[in-house]
Amino acid sequence: MAYINYTTKTLAIKIVYYGPGLSGKTTNLRFIYSKMDEDSRGDLICLETDIERTIFFDLLPVKAGMIRDFKIHFQLMTVPGQVFYEASRKSVLKGADGVIFVADSQIPLIDANLENFDGLRKNFLEQNVDLNFVPLVFQYNKRDLENLIPVETFNNLLNPRGLPHIESSAINGVGVFESLREIAKLAVPIVREKVFGEKRKPEERPEEREKPEIKKEEKKEKKEELEFAFDEKIASIKITKVKFKSQKDIENELDSLAQDFTGSPKK
Repeated sequence: MAYINYTTKTLAIKIVYYGPGLSGKTTNLRFIYSKMDEDSRGDLICLETDIERTIFFDLLPVKAGMIRDFKIHFQLMTVPGQVFYEASRKSVLKGADGVIFVADSQIPLIDANLENFDGLRKNFLEQNVDLNFVPLVFQYNKRDLENLIPVETFNNLLNPRGLPHIESSAINGVGVFESLREIAKLAVPIVREKVFGEKRKPEERPEEREKPEIKKEEKKEKKEELEFAFDEKIASIKITKVKFKSQKDIENELDSLAQDFTGSPKK
């Protein structure tokens, strides 16, 4: 659910990085933070509790140009990797406009990838959302290591519909922005349709994509292109940590942060 503020002409699109613990979700956000122009990204925010060392999620707001006369922000969020933090995962997934599933390519973790992907589907179903209707990109991470799960195996097990997949080494920055661009391509047309009433083309409908297709060249309608502003210098990572005592506090903060990005008045 994109957050929109007609007064400030701001639109926030929420993208969630989902996957097993230590698969590289936070590494993606940290690399994006380090490479983006300071004026085009906000603070990297982490929510955690007093009793848990594990960060509940990371959040990074990123500016990405205009759609019509609306300024576009992407809210990039991660879920906690450990499956026993399901309540926090569900909170982060609420209202997601797109998901990047970060899979760990190491052979011993194939079951963890399958378990987490099944959890993603179930968590959406509990919110009455069918994953087939959610923009989804697969990132097969840690391809720089040895003893890896073949990409073909990943696609057979996780991605039989032939959705976009990226081979990555997030720690080296390989495939990070490619994944972000791919999910933007899928999520933005849906936001355009919901907010501005612009009809999507068949190829822009993830729910109708059953298998990879060979596309013929055709004239494309010119639309505003979203771009992410890079900075050649690598910025030092500054993390804002916020502690909370309960799951309800975290849910309230999630909603508050989303409203902050669009300049919406808080409840």
